[in-house]
Amino acid sequence: MLTLAVLIPLLAAAVLALAPVGAGAARWTATGAPALSLLALIAVWAGGGEGFRAVSEVPWIPTLGIAWRVGVDGMSLALALMSALIFVAASAWPMELHHPRSYYAWMAFLAGVSIGLFVTLDLIIFYVFFDLSLVGMYFLIGRWGHGEAQHAALKFFVYTLAGSLLILIGIIVLALNMPEMTFDMRAIIDSPPLAAAGMVPGLIFLAFVVGFGIKTPVFPVHTWLPPAHVNAPGPASAILAGVLLKMGTYGLIRIPMQMMPETFARWALPLAVVGVISILWGSIVAFAQDNLKRRIAYTSVNHMGYTVLGIAVAGSALGSEAARQMALTGAVVEMIAHGLITGALFLVAGAVWQRAGDYHLPNFGGLAGPAPRLTGAATLAAFASLGLPGLAGFVAELHIFLGTFAVYPWLGAIGLLGILITAALFLRMIRQMFFGDMPKERAGFTDLTGTETALLAGLLALVVLIGIWPAWLLELIDAAALIPALGPGG
Repeated sequence: MLTLAVLIPLLAAAVLALAPVGAGAARWTATGAPALSLLALIAVWAGGGEGFRAVSEVPWIPTLGIAWRVGVDGMSLALALMSALIFVAASAWPMELHHPRSYYAWMAFLAGVSIGLFVTLDLIIFYVFFDLSLVGMYFLIGRWGHGEAQHAALKFFVYTLAGSLLILIGIIVLALNMPEMTFDMRAIIDSPPLAAAGMVPGLIFLAFVVGFGIKTPVFPVHTWLPPAHVNAPGPASAILAGVLLKMGTYGLIRIPMQMMPETFARWALPLAVVGVISILWGSIVAFAQDNLKRRIAYTSVNHMGYTVLGIAVAGSALGSEAARQMALTGAVVEMIAHGLITGALFLVAGAVWQRAGDYHLPNFGGLAGPAPRLTGAATLAAFASLGLPGLAGFVAELHIFLGTFAVYPWLGAIGLLGILITAALFLRMIRQMFFGDMPKERAGFTDLTGTETALLAGLLALVVLIGIWPAWLLELIDAAALIPALGPGG
């Protein structure tokens, strides 16, 4: 099932690249492929099981211990499910495009690569998918973006490629230090190959943190993100924020935290500090932005800071196991919540661009009258992003900060300031766009279409469901299954 979930979008991409189909057929092919992947992943979820489930393995380069290995635990299954759903929404989003067949081919390709990254159990395959995700997004931004799209795409590619090379170095060192060289994630998690002390483990940990930190991104390696978002088409921004950024935080958990637990624990405090700086920096800079997309982009730095803080607390080996488990649960829920919420926000931004050709917030106002559905979707997503109780963001941040206060209480207190600033920046955004007087140039601004409304409703319904009934997601994630790999509690 997992192999099918990866192959179906990749085969769809190949068909779209070769077959001379029309724009409508291309769009629905690119939508149907991740929808089928979503059904396959739901079937895996329904099958239940503990630890890594639905495992299959086919040798690829046996002399190097490399194989097509797939399998999921609760965390990776949750992220794969979310990714497939976001790709369905982004691919189905109505767009007026040049070369639509190529656009949808890249969307399907990126869907297969993204799902593959979350379900693979081989570090080399993980690296291959990590790099291929850069290629897909590079073309989506560079060919179908606007403004300085090609410059933004190049900056995105160079930054993240540099990070991926650091990750490759770390992967090779881990494999070479195993008793028998292997890239099997399960084997390396079960028998971490590097001791905590010494220069080599510290440097390899740093390579992973910088490499995944660029993709996440965290301060100060985040500068590629705002131009990439501002110049990308709305659906590509939804995928970039909703799916690709999660590859960074997923990688932090799966590789350095699980495969280098003792080294991770030694450096958890500096990583937590980076998380808090990202929380504050992202929210403060976002507040100062007058560009709608740039403001949302900086809130991603802020929210991924929460995730990194939760991961650092979970890997600290300080406090109680329950506190660390709580922080890790919050970090994974934050990944899911941010993917759904910010994916919706960027689709809203895309709808605004399609109608106005502008992101400059002072040029808007009074849109609540002509566009009540757009106003409702944007307001609900904004309230979820600022952590309003009853919505998914609150569940995530509550877990993260309860865990943090039990381990690094002073960092938790500082990090809470980010929530206040985030609330202020989103309330200001809502006031600027939807209330007050509508400028004359916005006369004739139209509301969301039925298709756009349905796609946003699907994402935001999950945001509400997680907020009012999170038990099903918490049970799926099963953070307790990751805790034994983190070292003893303090």
